[in-house]
Amino acid sequence: MFEGQPKGLWTLALANTGERFGYYTMLAVFTLFLQANFGFDEKLTSTIFSSFLMFVYFLPLFGGALADKVGYSKLVTIGIFIMFAGYVLLALPLGSNSIAMIAMAGALVLVSIGTGLFKGNLQVMVGDLYNEAAYSAKRDAGFSLFYMAINIGAMFAPTAAIKVMEWAQTSLGVSVADSYHYAFAVACASLIASILIFKFGKSTYAQVITTKSKVDSGESKEAVEELSPAETKERIICLCLVFAVVIFFWMAFHQNGLTLTFFARDYTATTSTGIEAMQFDVTNLVAAIFIVFGLFSLFQGKTGKEKGIGATIVLLPLAYLFWNYTQLPAEGVKVDAPIFQQFNACFVVMLTPVSIAIFSWLGKKGLEPKAPVKIGLGMLVAASAYLLMTVGSIGLPVPEYAADGSNLHMADVSPNLLIETYLILTFAELLLSPIGISFVTKVAPPKYKGMMMGGWFVSTAIGNFLVQIPGYLWGKDLYIVWGALMVICLVAAVFIFSIIKKLNKVS
Repeated sequence: MFEGQPKGLWTLALANTGERFGYYTMLAVFTLFLQANFGFDEKLTSTIFSSFLMFVYFLPLFGGALADKVGYSKLVTIGIFIMFAGYVLLALPLGSNSIAMIAMAGALVLVSIGTGLFKGNLQVMVGDLYNEAAYSAKRDAGFSLFYMAINIGAMFAPTAAIKVMEWAQTSLGVSVADSYHYAFAVACASLIASILIFKFGKSTYAQVITTKSKVDSGESKEAVEELSPAETKERIICLCLVFAVVIFFWMAFHQNGLTLTFFARDYTATTSTGIEAMQFDVTNLVAAIFIVFGLFSLFQGKTGKEKGIGATIVLLPLAYLFWNYTQLPAEGVKVDAPIFQQFNACFVVMLTPVSIAIFSWLGKKGLEPKAPVKIGLGMLVAASAYLLMTVGSIGLPVPEYAADGSNLHMADVSPNLLIETYLILTFAELLLSPIGISFVTKVAPPKYKGMMMGGWFVSTAIGNFLVQIPGYLWGKDLYIVWGALMVICLVAAVFIFSIIKKLNKVS
């Protein structure tokens, strides 16, 4: 799984890990911050949240088009510094007045612009690592590993945000509203780590560094292959059709920061006991990840030493989990609404080797589905996640509000409902997101790689803007919220399977 990958993959993945850790630390508490600090209601919060997500993923189109002319690595560096400035603004405790709102808006603009320069261009660089014949067959697996690595940062982000806020409140005596700024400060620190990794690991990805002079002189790898106008048009059309489907996946998936967080706050039990409670300690999740990787080493090891290492990797985390179980408090552990966002990232890291192993096995038998088929299957799996939420919400009352306008806690549903939903959504994500990105880098006409990767993010942006629609439905019967998302995913799946032959032709 890890063998035969270009060295630059790990440097670029770690640089993205730092950036994603900061982004998801901020995102884990952002909607709650808007309500606690400014008193915004769910509808306005939904609009701000979805608009921010839209711009974060829309601007890579322009960042990619610019990078096609001046080079990718330069804009990646500039993007990190712009994002850093945005997080600094969020970290400043300016209160809840008009100046604070302007600073918040300015911060969101800077983070969006910085991400537009950073995210897509970094992934183009990853794709270019696989242009060499020695690595071309490992492109899909490489992007899955890249995706896994960056989710390590996302996995720790909710815990970091919650712990830092608790420390600020208890040790420094700051208010609940002001404690959010300390979580945003964590994002600043993570970007410092990201730029250091990118800068000092340059030698590992030197072959894909492009500059304006290289682009103009035709020395860059992007200038090697030429396609006919008809081939170029066909590829762009196919990519746009995939982008249309991706819109609805992200609309459904990114409910993790909105309606699924509202459900965690308003309907999910606030304490947990027994084995269930262990899921809310991120170190236990890390131990479970080590067990999965250890099992792979145990059963795939070619020597006794390799198998012994695998057995050790399995047994030590098991012992740690047993010890942690004996230390659980009798009264249970507190369950905060933002903590649920750690599960998706955890499941990505845990399940990526499983996904790679399954498709590798299918590939050896000549049965591995092509990327468009995987994307269609991803939409079907996403639909099943919201089917589970629909069934799990049967009998629950509609959301209600206290006299001061705040939400009332309506029920104590088992946290396992949300955890299982995140697990299913992660299966969908692994079928769609890393495979889709790999598909773009493979199919995109060489002269438009940056722009086409930007197109992937534009589709994500539109989906993120549409995230607000279920937010506006909040307050109605829950089956309406979850049922609408389920139907949208099913319709998108039917669409992509209706054009699958056209997409398979270019993949």
